[in-house]
Amino acid sequence: MCTPHLHLFGIFSLAVSLCVANPWLAGSAALRRPFLPAALDTAGHRLAGAVFVEAGRDPAQAYDEVRWVEDLAARWPVLCGAVAHADLERGGDVAAALRRLAALPLVRGVRRNLQDEPPGFALADGHVDGVRLLAGHGLVAELCVRAAQLSEVTELVARLPQVTFVLDHLGKPPVRAGTPAPWREQLRRLAGHPNVVCKLSGLTTEADHARWRPGDVLPYLRHALAEFGPERCLFGSDWPVATLATGYDRWLAVVLEALHGRTSAQRAQVLGGTATRVYRLPAG
Repeated sequence: MCTPHLHLFGIFSLAVSLCVANPWLAGSAALRRPFLPAALDTAGHRLAGAVFVEAGRDPAQAYDEVRWVEDLAARWPVLCGAVAHADLERGGDVAAALRRLAALPLVRGVRRNLQDEPPGFALADGHVDGVRLLAGHGLVAELCVRAAQLSEVTELVARLPQVTFVLDHLGKPPVRAGTPAPWREQLRRLAGHPNVVCKLSGLTTEADHARWRPGDVLPYLRHALAEFGPERCLFGSDWPVATLATGYDRWLAVVLEALHGRTSAQRAQVLGGTATRVYRLPAG
């Protein structure tokens, strides 16, 4: 249990990495350094809470990663939840690992990153069985996929209505290419399943890092808000990966612009309420 700081924008999702010893960082010099709470520049916005999302470490270190995050939370109580990694494709054989993770007080969900897996991986029997087990522990399934995988995970979501899913980064639409048509329809179909919520995050790294403008990403945010509704959308920072293309304040300003015209209650859902409910975070 933690006591969140009062903050105009409520609980948000601290999505992705606070640690540095991760294989995928080998090709990213800008991210190949420690990212600890003191490095998070919120441009003066005080946080009510944060959720850590697994950072692509070696799979064998998944449990140790969460224990490390728990040590951080003891010193930085704004950190109220964590989404861990588990090898869900192992099906029933992952049950012991899930029980071990679920026993940790900070863990609220699991993300088996799918974005670089081959077609059919998400719907393989082992993976479906592993995801199914999450419901018994009250854990959400976080989905990190590319736009081409949305149809596949829509089928996964349909097969497992007892599991709550969180779609990261709006399914990584083709912002840089500027060809949203297939993604728009696929996102609409996914949003038709009530057991999915959508994290408003990660779009700037799908755009031109140096030259993106709000108008490049706003249509995607507005489409997600229209299809899922504010009560099924949540703000995510995608920190520190987003620092490749944007600062916290600029990204928050774009999300607020996408929320223009919404009621204060709807804005509160996106900027705190949805995350608090879905991740079972302490209210504050």
